[in-house]
Amino acid sequence: MNANTTSWGLLGVPSSAAAHWPGQEKAPAALRQAGLMELLRKAGLEVDDYGDRPVVRWRPHPVERRPHNLSQVLDVLSDARAHISQIIEAGRTPLVVGGECTLAIALYSAAVAADENVALVYFDGGQDLINDPDNPESVLDGLGVGHLLDLPGTASALAGFGPRRPLLSPERLCFFGFDEPEEDRDGLVPSPRFPAADVRADPRHSARRALAALGADRFVVHFDVDVIDFYDLPAADVPLLNKGLTTTEAMAALSEFVSSPGFAGMTFAEFNPDHGEPDGSTARVLAKALAGALANEVVAAK
Repeated sequence: MNANTTSWGLLGVPSSAAAHWPGQEKAPAALRQAGLMELLRKAGLEVDDYGDRPVVRWRPHPVERRPHNLSQVLDVLSDARAHISQIIEAGRTPLVVGGECTLAIALYSAAVAADENVALVYFDGGQDLINDPDNPESVLDGLGVGHLLDLPGTASALAGFGPRRPLLSPERLCFFGFDEPEEDRDGLVPSPRFPAADVRADPRHSARRALAALGADRFVVHFDVDVIDFYDLPAADVPLLNKGLTTTEAMAALSEFVSSPGFAGMTFAEFNPDHGEPDGSTARVLAKALAGALANEVVAAK
């Protein structure tokens, strides 16, 4: 696939329903205000704008605590999946801007409905596998992969979200760019893993190695901005400090994934505009970096 000949469908899902706190629901609007659509088109990309879904702001649920806010998360994901499916059915490649990490479930569910063999590259600062009792907070945006895989302790309604259960199998999954401690303590997920320390030396080569290890004809990418070191760009909802990739490193790897013939869509999640500069300059850097990655024109972030 040539990135510049891809027909994209941009969809915003402004939700922090599954997050730790509010903020991520502001991301699609902040990126649009920073000129994301104009930057994508200026980079030579063909993009149809499918708009933004209704804003859903995090609030403490009075009774749903383990996991937190499950019913609203399911509502957001059902709505998002329906609109992602429309993009796929129209022959376009979904670019889903969030919002939080559970959007990977909506994207992958829609992708599987179109191609049951599609795989997932989870490009994230963590592996999002930890569940109760290791994660007593039960925040769902840190549990997305566990639910995709239907691991023990997950919520049945979310683990069953999709055309099959489990929705994802370990051989169709690759973890990429993480720098959090190992989460697969019981060895339940024997998927290929490419930690940030390995990616950093040669991001593009690491991306090619990851795709070779995955061995899938078609795949989607979940990109969490927390793979970017917070000191390099203060964009993430939950930061990695002195551990993540630089913006340029992360975007170089993303560009390699996007330019692969098997690439079938992506989420771009976990940006919290409240953590960036109040003048919108952080959002502008992030929007420019994303547009450059999708056009395979990665330059050093400024």
